[in-house]
Amino acid sequence: MPTPEDKPDREPFSRTRRSILRLATRGYRAAADRTSVQRIYEGILWNQIRNGPIPEHIGIILDGNRRWAVRRGLDPSEGHREGARKVEDFLGWVGEIEGIRTITLYAFSTENFQRPSGEVSAIFRLLDDYLNGLLKDERIRRNRIRVKVLGRTHLLPDPLRELVRRVEASTEHHDRHFFNFAVAYGGRTEIVDAVTSLARDVKESRLEIDQISERVIEGYLYTAHLPQCSPDLIIRTSGEIRLSNFLTWQSAYSELFFVDVFWPAFRKLDLLRAIRMYQKRRRRFGK
Repeated sequence: MPTPEDKPDREPFSRTRRSILRLATRGYRAAADRTSVQRIYEGILWNQIRNGPIPEHIGIILDGNRRWAVRRGLDPSEGHREGARKVEDFLGWVGEIEGIRTITLYAFSTENFQRPSGEVSAIFRLLDDYLNGLLKDERIRRNRIRVKVLGRTHLLPDPLRELVRRVEASTEHHDRHFFNFAVAYGGRTEIVDAVTSLARDVKESRLEIDQISERVIEGYLYTAHLPQCSPDLIIRTSGEIRLSNFLTWQSAYSELFFVDVFWPAFRKLDLLRAIRMYQKRRRRFGK
């Protein structure tokens, strides 16, 4: 049986435990309150945009995975993994909005090859897992989504390049929606590759010089398969205010939305805010 001397030793522990439980409960309630407030705000935003023009093609620069991880004391690979999960969330939100037909994600640039080899390999493993998942995803067939990887795919590891080929081949006849990954991509290299192919066709008499126009050049870009190659709206996360060589040709008249949130922390309400901003812009195209 406990002696009276034991009691003072247990009471501080009990008080500490009760304090921890109170703090945990308070934190849970605060998180639940934040979720409730976000859902209310999402509803308000949706009512504001539902009857307005919806961007048919959205480009998004997925930025901030590494910084999100570092601020949490995690390995950068965890940031990329969480970023991959966020892509699934994002596509789910987009699927709820009638009128969005094309999504182009800037996932890995040609300059990103300069990062540590371990990080690059981790990103390619995530891409491999994601593309394998798309091969089995019934939503791709049901919604007739064409999947395409934009970039210098010959720079990718052989197994990943073969997987890209299989995914593209399995969806090449789909024409309702378009889902593009910009991987090993650079806007300038895209233009260089387009000009090289165009010059070759001129040299081999498949194209006359006086036939060259903007529309003809667009037929040589990585985005030639799209019904609308130019994004109506480009979103960049992480607070950086630049396009970083993304869709250099196609973005000439895109509306730009920069949000000070790392990609893994991007929320549905951030997407709705971007669309609301888009609807407030007057798109004159120089007229």
